[in-house]
Amino acid sequence: MSSAEPSFQVIGRSQPRLDGPEKLRGSARYVADLHPAGLLHARLVLSPHAHARVRRIDTSGAVRAPGVVAVLTAADLEPTGLLAEGEVFYAGHPVAVVVAESEALAEDAAELVEVAYEPLPAVLDPEEAMRPGAPLVRELPEEHASQAMAAHGAAAGGARDEPRPRNASDVVRFRRGDVEAGFAQADAVIEATYRAAAVHQGHIETHGVVAEAAPDGSLTIWTSTQGSFDTRQGTAGTLGLEEHRIRVVPMTVGGAFGGKFLLLEPLAAAVARRLGRPVRLVLDRVQDFLVSRPSPAAVIHLKMGARRDGSLTALQARLVFDSGAEPGSPVGIAALLLGGTYRVANLDIAGYEVLTHKSPAGAYRGPGAPQAYFALESHMDRLARRLELDPLDFRLRNAVREGDPRPDGRPWPRLGLVECLERLRDHPLWKERPAGPDEGWGMAVGGWPGGLEPAAAGCRLDPDGTLTVQVGAVDITGSATSLAMIAAEVFGLAPDRVRVVNRDTDSSPFGGSAGGSKTVYTVGPAVQRAAEDARRQVLELAAERLEAAPEDLELRDGRVSVRGVPSRSVTLAELARLSTRFGSRYAPIHGHGRVAQRSSSPGFAVHLARVRVDRETGEVRVTGFLAVQDVGRAINPAEVAGQIRGGVAQGIGRTLLEQLVWDDAGQLLDANLADYRLPTGDDVPRIEAELVEVPAPDGPFGAKGVGEPPAIPVAAALANAVEAAVGVRLNEIPFRPEALLEAMKRAG
Repeated sequence: MSSAEPSFQVIGRSQPRLDGPEKLRGSARYVADLHPAGLLHARLVLSPHAHARVRRIDTSGAVRAPGVVAVLTAADLEPTGLLAEGEVFYAGHPVAVVVAESEALAEDAAELVEVAYEPLPAVLDPEEAMRPGAPLVRELPEEHASQAMAAHGAAAGGARDEPRPRNASDVVRFRRGDVEAGFAQADAVIEATYRAAAVHQGHIETHGVVAEAAPDGSLTIWTSTQGSFDTRQGTAGTLGLEEHRIRVVPMTVGGAFGGKFLLLEPLAAAVARRLGRPVRLVLDRVQDFLVSRPSPAAVIHLKMGARRDGSLTALQARLVFDSGAEPGSPVGIAALLLGGTYRVANLDIAGYEVLTHKSPAGAYRGPGAPQAYFALESHMDRLARRLELDPLDFRLRNAVREGDPRPDGRPWPRLGLVECLERLRDHPLWKERPAGPDEGWGMAVGGWPGGLEPAAAGCRLDPDGTLTVQVGAVDITGSATSLAMIAAEVFGLAPDRVRVVNRDTDSSPFGGSAGGSKTVYTVGPAVQRAAEDARRQVLELAAERLEAAPEDLELRDGRVSVRGVPSRSVTLAELARLSTRFGSRYAPIHGHGRVAQRSSSPGFAVHLARVRVDRETGEVRVTGFLAVQDVGRAINPAEVAGQIRGGVAQGIGRTLLEQLVWDDAGQLLDANLADYRLPTGDDVPRIEAELVEVPAPDGPFGAKGVGEPPAIPVAAALANAVEAAVGVRLNEIPFRPEALLEAMKRAG
């Protein structure tokens, strides 16, 4: 740390996670652990067809089964739309719900529900779906939005007056300059098509919810969610209730990664209201694969040109995202990042969100960005090779800086892309890059614009001298520990003297969802302001007790003392008791903080991967990995490094192993953890995390969100490493050994 940088007591010193002990001891409570009095258990009946008309639902056999309380279809529930009505649009579309006294009884009875279907043509390929005359997937309202995409800051789009092809639910378009003139000026032009498969978020805990209705019709919902207030808003909107009539209690989340947004809550709530008893709906693993919202498949056709001096001249792209049976793909953010990472005067980007008869798409760590950067960074390496330029210097020459325009015309705020590239340039691994036979190194850039959402926080001094920080944000990534450290830094306390609580939507201040790498960046400043407010109150009270001016006091280690006279002091516990005892003339110490960030804080990463290719099997093994990332300010360095390593591991999974596969009839073939292969410890090498700190102007102590960027550049880095190892280019993820073998055979 240079002398110009601030000195911190807590910030930048690694701390164990607050939720670690209860998870290690097994005392953390999940939705599946809840058993309120009178609890009923729900089981979904899912469509086996990708597209069909529902002719008849016979529930008589299930109703007579032991322990069954009710079998409900769309006709039995208000409002409409909670279950399929007359037509199903994907295999896994819920058509009925069986409610019984136990999970086993509900599961058995669900097998007895008989549904007569009339199969209809299924549209499964998004490019085919866009062609004139293709069957219409479904009718949609004019206005539609995705909570998950908005929460991730991924709702970016271009002009809305673009014509929509058949089955396209959204079109984005970014134009600048003259691309044809730009290509005419280029010394090298490369054009290729890249494909990325749909993948599941791979969370350990499946989706689950418990809903209970009060006699007055109000609801309490316990759920595994990334956003309590988002869930309340979405459920209220679906059920036609005022939001204050719904209390959402967030439970411990067993993994999310963008997949735990509004899904089952409105249905469970409607069933609970109908039956007058609490209802628990927890998906099994197969149902979770079928019903939850995976990351969408994408096809990106990219054409780029550059001069011999390394300057980019033009970029043209066409993106097609398979949104499944409902809108909600991140095509807008993919288009924005594709054209916003490097300085290029001429660009034309068209993005299409297309409906098909597959599971509706959703968010997954950096939604849209891994697909975009797989194409962009593969292309950047190919251009560098064609022009015989150093790939890092080529990127440095063209990298965007603060103030450069994004494709939507808005300027980039402060960002650390250049600093990350320079850190990699100076790193020994980049300088040496040792490689044996069939080994290669590849680098790639990845970025995330950062999400925004208002937040509020409270900070209370308790009589034992500890702080209680009240927030409405769900802790799914150790963010509560960072928030505690922010308050501890303000108060000069040890982090273990700070408690962070998030009770429910009735008792917590507003907090946005945990998604889009924004919790620390948006909730953190609210906590900082609340702690500063409480600190001011402490100093004012202490000044009266110590007969000194507030500016002459210092607060450290749980004690307020007169600067230079340590014997004149009072503890925080004494001050708290003074302000909370019976008959006290002092108001309780309770600080408040509110924030609505106006400017996002982008996060960029640069990855360097080493691979070894088996020429006999086509297997690609990752043997080394360096992730350089701008983290703004590392509040808790150990947690930041953990986020980076976890993101890289997920990126390796979706590059080498993971893929949701549908057959020609629209059946998901790998809806289980036996066939859908997630990465294990054997697939992931030692990952070195290099933290670059380019402080965010509006972040707490300069911090920004760090969760999205580490999962984004991995695929391109591995593709570039494979080409360096064996001289062939893979344009589709996941890499298939047979495809690599065939490519090596063609290359000779």
